[in-house]
Amino acid sequence: MSPFDTWQARLTTTTAPAAVVLIRFYVGAVFLFEGIQKFLYPDQLGTGRFDKAGIPAPDVLAPLDGIFEIACGALILVGLLTRLAVIPMIVNMAGALLITKLPILWGDAALFTGKSGWWDFVHESRTDLAQLCGSLFLLIVGAGAWSLDARLRPATSATADSR
Repeated sequence: MSPFDTWQARLTTTTAPAAVVLIRFYVGAVFLFEGIQKFLYPDQLGTGRFDKAGIPAPDVLAPLDGIFEIACGALILVGLLTRLAVIPMIVNMAGALLITKLPILWGDAALFTGKSGWWDFVHESRTDLAQLCGSLFLLIVGAGAWSLDARLRPATSATADSR
């Protein structure tokens, strides 16, 4: 077995049950739809939002973020290279929390959003935290038995039962 085969096996092998498909569908769909919306509503969710948040080069980074969300969301949805696909999404969610949600907790965002404090932070960050936790879960357990990862590596993947 070559080093590439070992790396590929670690990336796609999953012993997680079929029920992981529920987490995969939720996480993948949210990333996919959010990425699409960055292009449909650039002023509110894409370049304009990145600019308002103070992110440098919003004309470049917002579309790049949208492309990553669409591509990785689609990969997560079908369960192909799931562990690889969630890595940039973990970075994405960590960045979203640090740049757009943490200032709410500190009160720095009150001028822009009218929101500040613990309860506003918890409310505004709920989707980002759910996406982060779901992505971390998929990184740890893999795509599950009902995935393309499992179909491509049937000898080493979880049983195809519907546990």
